[in-house]
Amino acid sequence: MKTPSNDIELIKNQAAGTFYVITLNIESITNEESMIFPNGEANCMNWILGHIIYIRNAFLNVLGEESIWDKEKFSCYNRGEIPLNRKDELISFEDLKSYLQQSQDKLITKLSSLESFDSEKIKDISALSLHEIYHSGQLGYLRRILGKPGAIK
Repeated sequence: MKTPSNDIELIKNQAAGTFYVITLNIESITNEESMIFPNGEANCMNWILGHIIYIRNAFLNVLGEESIWDKEKFSCYNRGEIPLNRKDELISFEDLKSYLQQSQDKLITKLSSLESFDSEKIKDISALSLHEIYHSGQLGYLRRILGKPGAIK
């Protein structure tokens, strides 16, 4: 197998970096804490993590890989949903952490198997990578709102 192209290495590094940031930011957060909606309306940590995973499934699909969960069953985490209205459908934070790890393993395995990206998919791939970066930062702010020390030093 040839050496992967630079764009694949870049996305692999971004995926590893955002996974690291997400993991640090959700460390020691309980399920109860993950369900707190700041100001009684802002998205809770549970929804943001589930949303990252939901959209990561689209990322896997763009790369030609199967999703790790059924998008209909977990539709409460889709873009545009109002988590406060669907809070009874949100799954446990521990289960989300497990799904995050599964998605990470699958994403890195898939990226490691590729030699190049389909040029028609570059915009989608870069947008999906940016999506993870954006929401991983939100988890850092939510962590502080919950009274935890910052995880990124």
